[in-house]
Amino acid sequence: MSNSAEHVLSVRNLKKKIGNTMIIKGISFDIYGGEIFGFLGPNGSGKTTTIRMLVDLIRPTEGTVSVCGFDVHKEHTEALRLVGSIVENPEMYPYLTGWENLEHFARMVPGIGQDRIQEVVDIVGMHNRIHDKVKKYSLGMRQRLGIAQALLGKPKLLIMDEPTNGLDPQGIKELREFIRRLADDGMSLFISSHLLSEIQLMCDRVAIISHGEVIAVGKVDELLDQSTGKVLIHVDSREKAMKVLDGFSVLEVTDAEELEMADLTKMPNSVALAVRMDMTEVSQLNHELVVSGVKVHALQIRKPSLEELFLNLTGGESID
Repeated sequence: MSNSAEHVLSVRNLKKKIGNTMIIKGISFDIYGGEIFGFLGPNGSGKTTTIRMLVDLIRPTEGTVSVCGFDVHKEHTEALRLVGSIVENPEMYPYLTGWENLEHFARMVPGIGQDRIQEVVDIVGMHNRIHDKVKKYSLGMRQRLGIAQALLGKPKLLIMDEPTNGLDPQGIKELREFIRRLADDGMSLFISSHLLSEIQLMCDRVAIISHGEVIAVGKVDELLDQSTGKVLIHVDSREKAMKVLDGFSVLEVTDAEELEMADLTKMPNSVALAVRMDMTEVSQLNHELVVSGVKVHALQIRKPSLEELFLNLTGGESID
């Protein structure tokens, strides 16, 4: 991620009321230069409504959205010329070639000529297929063409809503690598997705939205470190271990499943426990177990996945 402190996108106290219902309840976040920012939320959480406000398709009831200091609603033209966006599967003219589609869209952007079209074709790696008709393209190729279109105006921010929809695993991997290259070149990317494992691999920071409110925002690793994870411990006495665990902020203790313990050394006359607890207390737990005379044959930290964190924060709501 870029170390740039520049706020490419700044969202402040954004609210949207439809009828008598407040759909978006005052969300705020920033995206910095060269950052890949994930936007996660269950169905009906307000993701799509928020994205529409970011690109001025609908007006907020309250709050502001600014791109590089330009207010999206008051300085629409200046702000949105710095934004490229792809919402789900890009719509193209199937009877035209990829190049002809780009020429068509380039006419809508002042100052975009053949050189820039060739440049974005090279960026998305489509030089071998750009003169084929779009109807012959795979979904992955259409996605690349949509990205090329979004890049024509040299945006500072690229907004992608569910960019991996319909892609096979290889296509998702290629898209992830491509997105990282764009960020390394200084572009900021806002990515809404329901594929939590992909967001975890792809994004520098994430915001998690539920019921129209951002309930967590931060670097993925830091959010996972601050959350409750699972510790697998192999000890000689369940009874003595439980007495020690009583002194910690333990949420759950269960017998560890064989599959979980498969990569830990098995010892005779011992018990394997799975402890869900605050990750910051693990080293102290190990110390207290030893001091209390509990033989710890093995201990392994299993950090939660982004999916587990998401489910914990949203009370088990499904992402899709």
